[in-house]
Amino acid sequence: MILGDWGTSRLRLFRADGQGGWERREGPGIGALKAPAADALREALGDWAGTAPVRLAGMVGARGALHEVPYVDCPADRAAWAAGAARLMLAGQPLTIAAGLAMPPGAAPDVMRGEETQIFGALALDPALAHGRQLIVHPGTHSKWAWLEDGVVRAFRTFFTGELYALLLQSTLTRLPGAASGEAEGFAAGLDRARDRDLLGALFAARAAQLREGRTPGWAKGYLSGLLIGHELAAAGDGAAVTLIGAPGLTDAYARACDHQGRAHRTLDGDACVIAGLELLEDMP
Repeated sequence: MILGDWGTSRLRLFRADGQGGWERREGPGIGALKAPAADALREALGDWAGTAPVRLAGMVGARGALHEVPYVDCPADRAAWAAGAARLMLAGQPLTIAAGLAMPPGAAPDVMRGEETQIFGALALDPALAHGRQLIVHPGTHSKWAWLEDGVVRAFRTFFTGELYALLLQSTLTRLPGAASGEAEGFAAGLDRARDRDLLGALFAARAAQLREGRTPGWAKGYLSGLLIGHELAAAGDGAAVTLIGAPGLTDAYARACDHQGRAHRTLDGDACVIAGLELLEDMP
């Protein structure tokens, strides 16, 4: 079996190595493709092509990507999500593409693709998450907060945190000359400033602190990260404990922010969750 998470920024493929582990390959994300998605997938598979059925999650199922897969409306449990998967043949190879989730009509519009696979994978890895109320957080370009009850995804919200941070790093806020040091100190300062709930007013302090307090561009970078993540955590809820899912670099920053705000948290590996989620799907007969 070949499993994959094909997002906007990268493609990650996993193939069972027969010894309880996984071989890994990477390719360009959907947003960076210069060739048709089907051709890019065949190139990324290389000599894996034709060796096993392929299951994919993420933006591969978006409109204009390899094959559009309709969203499954919330509330959604594992069975409803799995039933929404698309199954097709690609150059003679069976391919299954997971469905994304959407907020239902009448709610504020919101969608996710890829994170839902990690959510249901997390429930498979830790059955305790399928009981009671749970809050699962996916840090990233567009952070997702999902509220679950007894294994059902009841609702979720998306925050523009990661993409906004990337845009701010290209702005005048961090372009002054100086050292890259001080990022951790700046992150803590940003978390402190986030308590004021004054995001637009607080952003310019990243530049002003360099001009008036001798702060470095590295400090400003950390400050902006802490400021945005701090606002996200404040906006997302009531201080309930969270399960963070993702890559260590991202989840570590959110864990520090949770510690700063006194919010209980735990972390699950994003790759392990997406693998477990895709293992729940069925291939084309």
